[in-house]
Amino acid sequence: MHPLDAADPLAANRDRFVGSEQPLVYLDGNSLGRPLRGTGDRLRDFVEQTWGGRLIRGWDEGWFDLPRTLGDELGRVVLGAGPGQTVVGDSTTVLLYKAMRAAVAAQLARDSRRTELVLSRDDFPTDRYLAAGVAREHGLTLRWIEVDPAAGVDADQLADAVGPRTALVALSHVAYRSAYLADAPTLTRIAHDAGALVLWDLSHSVGSVPLELDAWDVDLAVGCTYKYLNGGPGSPAFLYAAQRHLEGPDRLVQPVQGWMGAADPFLMGPDYAPADGVQGFLSGTPPVLGMLAMQDMLALLDEVGMPAVRAKSVGLTEHAIAVAADLLPELALASPADPGRRGGHVTLSHPRMREVVAALWQRDVIPDYRDPGGLRLGLSPLSTSYDEVGRGLQAVREVLDGLDR
Repeated sequence: MHPLDAADPLAANRDRFVGSEQPLVYLDGNSLGRPLRGTGDRLRDFVEQTWGGRLIRGWDEGWFDLPRTLGDELGRVVLGAGPGQTVVGDSTTVLLYKAMRAAVAAQLARDSRRTELVLSRDDFPTDRYLAAGVAREHGLTLRWIEVDPAAGVDADQLADAVGPRTALVALSHVAYRSAYLADAPTLTRIAHDAGALVLWDLSHSVGSVPLELDAWDVDLAVGCTYKYLNGGPGSPAFLYAAQRHLEGPDRLVQPVQGWMGAADPFLMGPDYAPADGVQGFLSGTPPVLGMLAMQDMLALLDEVGMPAVRAKSVGLTEHAIAVAADLLPELALASPADPGRRGGHVTLSHPRMREVVAALWQRDVIPDYRDPGGLRLGLSPLSTSYDEVGRGLQAVREVLDGLDR
């Protein structure tokens, strides 16, 4: 056992994950988390007892309410959000679209001069593509913040980009490429001072970095649940909307009007009237199966506590950087060196990294590749060990040496 694992108070949690006993090195937990062992029992029981036994009665026995009850649990355990502000359902893409459209429409209704949508040139492609589409639909202008791919948006950059024309600022809390951890409360305040709303993409931070959405005065946030929340491939995303945007004549209204977001879903009348509160951000039938696995991970995160998770995450990324500096000096660090400005993954760059990652996968060492030349190490705090990180980087050394022969 690695000495850091022996001293790690969270090390025993690794055994709770399927596959942790295998020699495979998994360093891609920020793309798809390992399943918890208890999740198999939960899924089996659901099929045999809840679905198979209760059948259609299950909708009246909790399924209809699950988007909101699970949303409240997400808010309590990992988002720093009070009840009634978070809902689960749809993909990250769909929820980002709903949030962008609702925010922009509200801003234009208040002030027709607010015709700019501010975002980073290095945000995840979906965020940028959606923003471009929303801009076309509303006749908006995209105002791009140019950032270093090894860093992210800082306060000075955002202050220079926002102004009286800004409708919405849409940014990633943790950059998908570099792991740059944005100063969310400061950037939110800067946007608000300019009269803009803020939408945070939490996909690479939720479950890895402590969040305080209510305390930070965040307007809107969206994130996926298959990374650090271990919900499984395609598990539904979540949307947070601050209570102030869910009530009154200026409430946000999302554009995808489906029956589950109606005030009375079973009235099925000729006209749509949105439900009160965050329920109004729903559209179609809840993806109940996709919400099961993340409940086990939320319970574990609640047990351990997000401060301890963050401490382990920092330890893992610091260890990866130190080992790489010693073992792989030809690799450049493409993530912030300051752990206070770094999320839960580390990116190391090399011109031949695409070849290296392909060879690593053949050896059952599974990191991720991101252009330009980036080896992305997704270190999930409760399922990744220090020993695993060391074995993975040793394999990188061996593959690089083999390429030079």
